[in-house]
Amino acid sequence: MRVLLTGGGTGGHVYPALAIADMIKMNHPDAEIAFVGTKRGIENKLIPAAGYSLYHIEIQGIRRSLSPANLKTAYLVATSPRKAKKLIEEFKPDLVIGTGGYVCWPLLRAASTMGVPSMVHESNALPGVAVRQVQKRVDVILTNFEETAKLLKAKDRVVNVGNPLRKSCGTISREEARKKLGIPAEKRFVILSFGGSLGAPRLNEAAIDVMRDYVRSREDVLHIHSGGSRQYENAKALFDSYGLSEDRGCVLKDYIYDMPTYMAAADLVICRAGAMTLTELAMMGKPAILIPSPNVTDNHQYKNAKVLADGEGAILLEEKDLTAESICDAVRLVAENEALRKRMSEAVRRFARADAGRRIYEEIITLLKK
Repeated sequence: MRVLLTGGGTGGHVYPALAIADMIKMNHPDAEIAFVGTKRGIENKLIPAAGYSLYHIEIQGIRRSLSPANLKTAYLVATSPRKAKKLIEEFKPDLVIGTGGYVCWPLLRAASTMGVPSMVHESNALPGVAVRQVQKRVDVILTNFEETAKLLKAKDRVVNVGNPLRKSCGTISREEARKKLGIPAEKRFVILSFGGSLGAPRLNEAAIDVMRDYVRSREDVLHIHSGGSRQYENAKALFDSYGLSEDRGCVLKDYIYDMPTYMAAADLVICRAGAMTLTELAMMGKPAILIPSPNVTDNHQYKNAKVLADGEGAILLEEKDLTAESICDAVRLVAENEALRKRMSEAVRRFARADAGRRIYEEIITLLKK
């Protein structure tokens, strides 16, 4: 079996693709799998580290504002499918799979014109531009949220499978995670907060507000926050200005490399609302305060978060409403109400699809048999 996977730019597109690749390899150890991305995306770090080959296509998204960059985008939209076709001719895949992001568009378009079976997976509740563009070209559209089908025209091709996760998620218990991380027994309530690998200034400020106004007064609470690689220095300056570096209940990190372990140890998670993060929360049954990023295409993180909040699995707090008081009130509500946490945990687990990887693999085999 030869498979080309494409989807990049952010971890939200790359991680599902890696999970799918791992699932294929688990069932077909001799499968030949390669990835296609751009030279700028995070795929250049993640995919080679996972042991897969990575090819490049030059493509970029359209700017919403008037910009000279859109002239280059128009040129790349016209030329990238030809380059994608050449890549497909050289690799000779049995199947092409996209996981969103503008880089998947030329590959899936080329595959459809060449008669190569293809499918696309959409992690977000709101389908992205690339997925909407290829929905009538691909053979199968896989979705994470059931609500996504309502927003697509090619409903007859939609199969709801959930979001695939790599094997490390959900394999360690709360107690094992705390022992591994060396969390003291007296810290009975653990808060984990993060704004993504690069960081988010407003979320950093909110997390440090929680440390200053709530955690510092509680001996039984531990709050671990990841400031993000680009925003860490600013977060550290604010953290130090409040004297939090002397408090054993407040821990600031630049980046968390073992996120599954830290999330397993937590009683409450404060984070953005990317599809992969929400899938991990659901798999682990973690109550969460979701602060969607307002700086994403079509505000899709808000729509992701609202699905969980409407299902009573999370608290939704928009960034425009974010203050020291609002975030501390939300934390206090969850931290001091064990019955609420239990209800939230049970509710968020209903969004988990532990069999997502298996279901996707079955759809792959079904399509290839056709």
